[in-house]
Amino acid sequence: MSDNWVVQNLENALEVWNEKLSEIWTLLTQSPQSFKSGSIWSVIVNIHGALQAVGLALLVLFFVVGVMKTCGSFAELKKPEHALKLFIRFAIAKGVITYGMELMLAFLEIIQGVISSIMNAAGFGTATQTVLPAEVVTAIEDCGFFESIPLWAVTLIGGLFVWVLSFVMILSVYGRFFKLYMYTAIAPIPLSTFAGEPTQNVGKSFLKSYAGVCLEGAIIVLACIIFSVFAGSPPTVNPDAAAASMVWSYIGELIFNMLILVGSVKMADRIVREMMGL
Repeated sequence: MSDNWVVQNLENALEVWNEKLSEIWTLLTQSPQSFKSGSIWSVIVNIHGALQAVGLALLVLFFVVGVMKTCGSFAELKKPEHALKLFIRFAIAKGVITYGMELMLAFLEIIQGVISSIMNAAGFGTATQTVLPAEVVTAIEDCGFFESIPLWAVTLIGGLFVWVLSFVMILSVYGRFFKLYMYTAIAPIPLSTFAGEPTQNVGKSFLKSYAGVCLEGAIIVLACIIFSVFAGSPPTVNPDAAAASMVWSYIGELIFNMLILVGSVKMADRIVREMMGL
């Protein structure tokens, strides 16, 4: 690492960015069961198990309400085809509550496979590192004391932007991970609404929302891959420009690309919802 303070500031900011980007790739390919050694997952499993009893109680309630609203009279219940339909609905709702976690994890594994396929097809096993071009380092180191004063302000502002964008992006990815936990924990309650025809839309909306959270990972991976291509072709540096102009131009274009990536990560939820018509 260079002994120049301006260069060190920029390199430290880029190091933070690269660390957060690498952490994102790890999170997107990691299962909730293995995250933080599975300590969070064990709590979620206990909560899910406790709420299953509540879900089964609500199952009976929604089933009775559904029968009362869909049957015009008690005579309709005596019809074999109607009774069979109600029995199948109750059995399916019961199975969804009992094996809801297994079904949700199976869908998550499918999405994880999609994410791996995207990464393999793009040829990216890890995130591309963003590094400071040698031309910029040389130009900064050749500056005198008074010439480097504008560079201090430029690098302070640019480094601050990079730090903020890094943490905004990683918080968005952690937010998706936490949503997966919350959906899994609370699942028995919304899934119990499948027992009644009037309330089944609640369960359908819950499953669509869960599917959207899972698919957010694929959108985030695509955004990271696109940024990695940008990072592989760093911003053009004009060696004939003044050092301050050169650094400002490089940082400005780099931050612009980072803003696009962070914006895509932040909008992953909205993109998925538009795709799924939610």
